[in-house]
Amino acid sequence: MNSYEHICPSLISFSQLNYQTFRNMALNQELQAVTEAFSGHGVDEKSLVTLLGKWDHQERETFRKNTPPFFTEDHERNFQRWDDHSVRLLKHEFVRFKNAVVLWTMHPWERDARLVKEALKKGPNAYGVLIEIACTRSSEELLGARKAYHSLFDHSIEEDVASHIHGIERKLLVALVSAYRYEGSKVKDDTAKSEAKTISNAIKNAQKKPIIEDDEAIRIFATRSKLHLQAIYKHYKEISGKNLDEDLSDLRFKQTVQCLCTPQIYFSKVLDGALKIDVHKNTKKDLTRVVVTRADIDMKEIKAEYQNLYGVSLTQKIEETAKGNYKDFLLTLVARKG
Repeated sequence: MNSYEHICPSLISFSQLNYQTFRNMALNQELQAVTEAFSGHGVDEKSLVTLLGKWDHQERETFRKNTPPFFTEDHERNFQRWDDHSVRLLKHEFVRFKNAVVLWTMHPWERDARLVKEALKKGPNAYGVLIEIACTRSSEELLGARKAYHSLFDHSIEEDVASHIHGIERKLLVALVSAYRYEGSKVKDDTAKSEAKTISNAIKNAQKKPIIEDDEAIRIFATRSKLHLQAIYKHYKEISGKNLDEDLSDLRFKQTVQCLCTPQIYFSKVLDGALKIDVHKNTKKDLTRVVVTRADIDMKEIKAEYQNLYGVSLTQKIEETAKGNYKDFLLTLVARKG
């Protein structure tokens, strides 16, 4: 404690109190401004970029709890959900910018639930989103997404994945979205080494039996902790001399391994694909999804990996590719410190 703190602790407390009072007043004004924008009373996109882009998760939750015309509290599952009618109205006000704003203000559980539903509607080309959500969220986050899915669609994620997907990938995808992984620090290295050999044998036998149909391989990647799987990834390279995902020809299993073991590389590759010129509109949406869902989590690491892989900064690439307030909003989120 410095001398000022020793002499004037009450002044410090008073100063902190004054700051919090001021911040609360400012937040109330911001909430009013954003609410008016969402209400269609002169949609000021630049204000939305500035205000929403700097709100942390608690401030966004305050917004959801204080705007009942737009959000409904699900008391049973303990989250706030967007009013469907309000979301449809916003589509007439914004284009891609709307998607980013709506996803950013959503409760993360609802966001993931709606992304899963959209991926199932789009079909096989979008099934990578299911793997992304199942494998890059924590156990509690994935459980929350499943709760939100119940609330929004009156079905379970597991039920809809099983009923919509009929190919050989169904068993893997159902197992992944059903997971609740151990997240502690303990890893049994001998078991990881043994399972790395199991995966190596499954890959070698892929011509006889595709790895995506191998029950043991599915069990390992659908149930083991991420630290355990990273140990398997390390031991596999020791065994084969190559990274595990490099040896996989099956797209779904490759995406699974990347999301679980090297997520920053996975997200960098998704972003690079979305930032290419003349890509399909569905691929362009990947940019919004990744920036919005990772801005508070590991965007700093993703930016470093992107620079390492492609020799250009993610910020520069977005500036070259995106436009208008949509671009400004993405850049604001990418610049967040988390």
